[in-house]
Order: sequence, then C-alpha cells, then structure tokens
Amino acid sequence: MTATSHKIMLGSGTLLLLLATVLAAWLMQPFWLLLPVGALGLFLLLQHPAALFYVLLFSIPWSVEYNFPSGLGTDLPDEPLMLLTSLATVAMLLFYRKQLTIQKLHALVFVLLVQIAWLVMTVVLSTHFILSAKYLLAKSWYLLAFFVAPLLLWQEEKILKRSLVILFGSMLLVVVVTMVRHATMGFTFSSINDALAPFFRNHVNYSALLVFMLPLQVLFLKQAKSKWLRSMLLLLFLVTLPALYFSFARGAWLALITGAGAYWLLKKRWLLKSFVLVIFLLIAVVFWLRHNNRYIEFAHDYQTTIFHENFGEHITATYQLKDMSTAERFYRWIAGVRMVEDSWQTGFGPSTFYRHYKGYTVPAFKTWVSRNEEQSTVHNYFLLLLIEQGAVGLILFLLLLGMLFWYAQKIYHRTADVVWKGGVATIAAILVMQCTLNFLSDLIETDKVGSVFFLCIAALIIADKATRIRKYE
Repeated sequence: MTATSHKIMLGSGTLLLLLATVLAAWLMQPFWLLLPVGALGLFLLLQHPAALFYVLLFSIPWSVEYNFPSGLGTDLPDEPLMLLTSLATVAMLLFYRKQLTIQKLHALVFVLLVQIAWLVMTVVLSTHFILSAKYLLAKSWYLLAFFVAPLLLWQEEKILKRSLVILFGSMLLVVVVTMVRHATMGFTFSSINDALAPFFRNHVNYSALLVFMLPLQVLFLKQAKSKWLRSMLLLLFLVTLPALYFSFARGAWLALITGAGAYWLLKKRWLLKSFVLVIFLLIAVVFWLRHNNRYIEFAHDYQTTIFHENFGEHITATYQLKDMSTAERFYRWIAGVRMVEDSWQTGFGPSTFYRHYKGYTVPAFKTWVSRNEEQSTVHNYFLLLLIEQGAVGLILFLLLLGMLFWYAQKIYHRTADVVWKGGVATIAAILVMQCTLNFLSDLIETDKVGSVFFLCIAALIIADKATRIRKYE
C-alpha cells in the first residue's frame, strides 16, 4: 500500500472515529463506537488477510448451531466469520484490483457464474421468494469465503499448505474430544450423537468431515520428509480410522470405499467415464422403477420399520429395507420425483422442498418419523437441485462435477510434480466422497461439508494454473 493510500486510510479512520463518537453521544447508543473498531479490523485484515481465513478454517469443526429467540438460526462462530471473510474478500478485490493479475476466466469459474445466474432466476420465480432469497444470500458468502478467498490467498503455496494443516489439525482435536467422550459412554451406537454435541448435529455431518480428512492424511504421509513425521502421521491413523468406525455412519464408510476407488480410476484415466456411466445407470434405474409404478412393490411394513439402537440390527435392517432412516429416504425420494413432474423446468425455488413435499408423498412408504419435525429435506442433493432449481440447475451441477473430474484427470497425468500430483489425487478422492455422501444426504449447503467442496474447486484451479506454468517454464 502506498504512502498516499496510508494517508487516505488514516484520514478516513479519524473522521469515522469522530462521527461514531458524536453519534454515540447524541443518540446515547454506545454501539456506534463499534464502527471504527470494525473499520480497524477490516484494515488489519487487508494487511494480513490470511489470518482471518485461518481462523475461519479452524472454527469449522467446532461451530455449533444456534437459534435466536426471533427464530433466526445460524452456526457460531463460523457463519459470522464467513460473512467477515466475504467482506474482507470484496475489500481485497477493490483495494488490490490493480495488482491482481488479469487472466482468462477459468472454465470452472465460468460454470459457477452460470450456476449463480440460474440460481438468481429460480429465486425470482420461487414459490416462496423470501426463503429462496435467504438461500441466495447464504450461498453468496459461502462462495466468497470458501472459493474466492482461497483463490486469492492460495496463490502462495505456503498459505495453501498451512490452510490444509489447520483444518486437519482442528478436526483432529474434535475427533480426540469425541472419542474420549464416546469412550465414557461405551462406544455405543445410541450414544454417538450425544458424544458429538454440540459441535455436530448428528453423526452424519461428523463422519462426512472426518472421512474427508483421510485422503489428506495420505497426502501428508506421502510427502513427509522425515521419519519422525511419517511415524506421527501413521499414529494418527490409529485415531482417525477407529473414529470413523465408531461414527457408525454407513454413508461415510461407503464414501471411504468410493474415495479409495477414485485413486485407481484416476490413474487409469477412467474417472470421468465412470462418473458419466453412473449417471446413466441411475437414470435407467429411476425409469425402471417409475414404469407402471413398479416402485410400489418395494413398499415396507410400517409396523416393522423402526429405529434400532443396536448397530448390528441397524445394519441388518438396512439391507432388508426395514431401517427407518433408509425407509424415510425412499418416502421422500418418491415424493421428490413426483414433485419434479409438476415443475421440472425451473423448480419450486431454493429452500422450498419442505413447504411442498407432503402433498406428493405416497402413504405406503410412510415411517414413524415422517412428520419431519426438524424440517429436513429430501436427503439427496442431486434430487434436491432438480426439485428446487429445475432440470437446468441439476444439469449445471453435473456439468461442474464432470469438469472437476476432467481437470483432475488432466492435471494428474500432465504434471510430474509429486506435490501437485498427490494434491490433485486427494482432491479427486474427496470430490468422489462428496458425490457419494450427497447422493444419500444434502450436505453441500452445510458449513461442515459445503466448505470442503468449494475449497476443493479453488484448489483444483490453483493446481491447474501452477502445473501449466511449470510445464512451459
């Protein structure tokens, strides 16, 4: 920052302090004095923007859901930190716009911009405009905090590496705390959610973030230069693998398998082909079940579909289609598919599934928890996009995923740099895990899982740029 800029900032700060003091005295409201404090904080963040980003990443595993008396819900402290990081990111773009290198718009950025444009369209046409507008606002600071900010900051590889270590280290601390608390409860299936409180709503969110840490551990282990560090990282597996097992989350276990498979597919150049094949297989299954209402044949027995506190019984009930969570998924998926038939073009609007789906349910698939008092959604992010943002919304998301896999495959086989090669393999594994988990849940919009998804996109763009530069040097 130049001497002239410093003088402007100092003068502006002085005027703001005087104005805030006058307002505080005149209106007898001391909170006006927070204005210059906030301005000072923003100035410091512009000087050291990575510091705020580090704090945000560290806060993700520890954040708790909080509902104000007014009914407004948020995640503390990471959502206010997201907002602050978003403001700091906008400020960085404004203050340092002349220093920013103007480059050709990356294809992944372009697809994200088109997604946002379509999202705005679905908000305008939404059946519940206020709910959808709130979703759009939240989406904007997710993208600014976890996509734009790292794109700016991770131009320095040391900041990228520190970010990964901070996120992993923070999650590891939560895992240790959880394991100790869970041990006092006997490591039982019925007590896992209690052991996680208040940092995670349930074992699904916890296991999702935990399973993403395993590819990072593999990356750290492969790139560790000292024997002592490798020994420490191997020791950490004795914490994280049992923690994943005792999370009792079937989706995360499946994600671990598909994530491991992603490494093999990446090496064989089959990652993108496999993704496309899975899409066509799933479409074929949906049409097969829909033909002559064949899905009715798979209706469960309402009386025997219950929640099992014993995990062995829970697993048995799962493959017998008698587990309550699995049955409830079918109940909502069927309702969701029927909703699509009424509004496949633009959808019902973001955050509107709960307001409409009960009129589309099939009573034969009803379960003991179908009252849905927690107002959760369809438990399939792909279907949720189709319901709320129409066919275009889903196609754009699938296009984004396909491009992510294409870039990962391309970069992996283009570069000889072991650091970026390992990094891209890690990104590919986490993205496949994201697809697996979000087929069984809708977690992209959550702070614990959505943050990692957008960080992966930013990291892949950085990897593409770095490996192209090094190839032609």
